[in-house]
Amino acid sequence: DVATKAKFLRQMIILLQNSFNSIVKCSKPVITSIHGGCVGAGLDLISAADIRYCSNDAFFSLREVAIGMAADLGSLQRFPKIVGNDSLVREMAFTGRNITSAEAKELGLVSSVFSEPKESLDAAIETAKKIAAHSPVAVQGTKISLNYSRNHSDRDGLEFMANWNMCMQQSQDLITAATATATRSETPPIFNDL
Repeated sequence: DVATKAKFLRQMIILLQNSFNSIVKCSKPVITSIHGGCVGAGLDLISAADIRYCSNDAFFSLREVAIGMAADLGSLQRFPKIVGNDSLVREMAFTGRNITSAEAKELGLVSSVFSEPKESLDAAIETAKKIAAHSPVAVQGTKISLNYSRNHSDRDGLEFMANWNMCMQQSQDLITAATATATRSETPPIFNDL
């Protein structure tokens, strides 16, 4: 029965979409390190991440068209916002063509390209350590604001942050971080879990 199959497929697609959406919804920044092929669902996954690094051997493709379907896990929604080139996104989505790591860097899909996969992974880990040294209130507030502002006007984004910060700036994190910065403390500040 077509209706039963359609209902089941829709439920499965939504289940998979929700798994990828959990990356966006994660309160902590998600960092990816890509090497080799980042194809189809791989591009869906990294499009949901906050920071993307790759090695020279990485290539990226919206390949779903080659298997007779339209991408349905987020790359068609997120990838255009990341790279800001509608024509290229459409070309990739309609043809399944690859883009190289150099093209990905030029487009803003990745922050940095490294010569070896290990260098890319090491950079991702180092970035994670730098982020982890900061106030969780500040980091999570920044991620929430960036995600909110992506789909709202500047005015709405500023209003959202005014409401966010009127609460969150009452935490001890602001005092702890400001004191460590002002005193040029040798030891990193310790923050409470959020």
